[in-house]
Amino acid sequence: MNLYNLGRVAWEESQLIYHSLAHMGREGLSLVSPATPYVCIGYHQDAAQEVDLAYCQDHRIPVFRREVGGGAVYLDGGQLFFHLILRRDNPLIPKNKAAFYRKFIQPVVNVYNTIGIPAEYKPVNDVVTGKRKISGTGVGEIGECIVFVGNLIVDFDYASMARVLKVPDEKFRDKLYKTLTENLTTIRRELGERQAGRWDDTALNALMAEEFQKVTGPMQPGKRDEALCEKMTALAGRLFSDAWLFRKGKRRPSGRDVKIRAGAELVHRIHKAQGGLIRADFEVLDGRYGAVRLSGDFFCFPESGISDLEARLTGKAVSDLGALLDSFYREGRIETPGIGTPDWLSVLSVKGAP
Repeated sequence: MNLYNLGRVAWEESQLIYHSLAHMGREGLSLVSPATPYVCIGYHQDAAQEVDLAYCQDHRIPVFRREVGGGAVYLDGGQLFFHLILRRDNPLIPKNKAAFYRKFIQPVVNVYNTIGIPAEYKPVNDVVTGKRKISGTGVGEIGECIVFVGNLIVDFDYASMARVLKVPDEKFRDKLYKTLTENLTTIRRELGERQAGRWDDTALNALMAEEFQKVTGPMQPGKRDEALCEKMTALAGRLFSDAWLFRKGKRRPSGRDVKIRAGAELVHRIHKAQGGLIRADFEVLDGRYGAVRLSGDFFCFPESGISDLEARLTGKAVSDLGALLDSFYREGRIETPGIGTPDWLSVLSVKGAP
């Protein structure tokens, strides 16, 4: 297995290196960071639904579709990326997904602990310190290989991440920025500028290489040889084409869900009920509703009881939504003709809810 400790490279190369290795069936670990910012969407996503493409074009921010799943992210040199490429028949690969993540996320946890940040693995695929995410990871199949990708977050541009995503309105964007800053952290934020300065990119990548080799065994220095360079050139023609970027992705229902970390999600939903249009904006934190904002055609009736419903939901477990709504209607606390419990479930249910 080879180690490609490449440091800072052109953003295009940061993606081409691991895609090419995987398509060639070459096992290895690449450590890179992009020299310039870009937006990266998941394999199954629809670019136009996830990203503000007009804004990115106006500000010359490239958008790229990777062959690994997950969500849209803003990537720049403040993040150090690793890509572990393993052939599917490699005996190092555990039999189930949970065991895979636990095994191969541990090197990342160890690096953070070494530099003084008390980090831990949080299922399914996050690394957290306290309640804040400090590394995100993902797994995908490319060619005959399994590819495990992730990062060390030295610094993060919260404003740019909130700006490049497609959102329903500016209130949602403001809430997205706030939720990001509260639930995603960085090495600089945790250690302070002076202490973080002790750990430059070279030192952090060296730690990453050391920790991963405790799991994989020794690696040999890898080079971008002629065959690899030819493969990267060939793949560039496909991966940087409009046909690839705008290929039909998974269409999501009306609304917007943005996962910040495991247990933290920002949600916008729209539902057309018999009694009119319903809109809901809310945050879910560790299985409970944060502040909930409801609006729609019924808002012309002050006595509708919607403000009471917003207050009742805040802080409640998402799994209790059905029972809460039934209770609210039995008490006569809400008056929305043509809008009933099934309609509210359509806009307020999230994973884990009934």
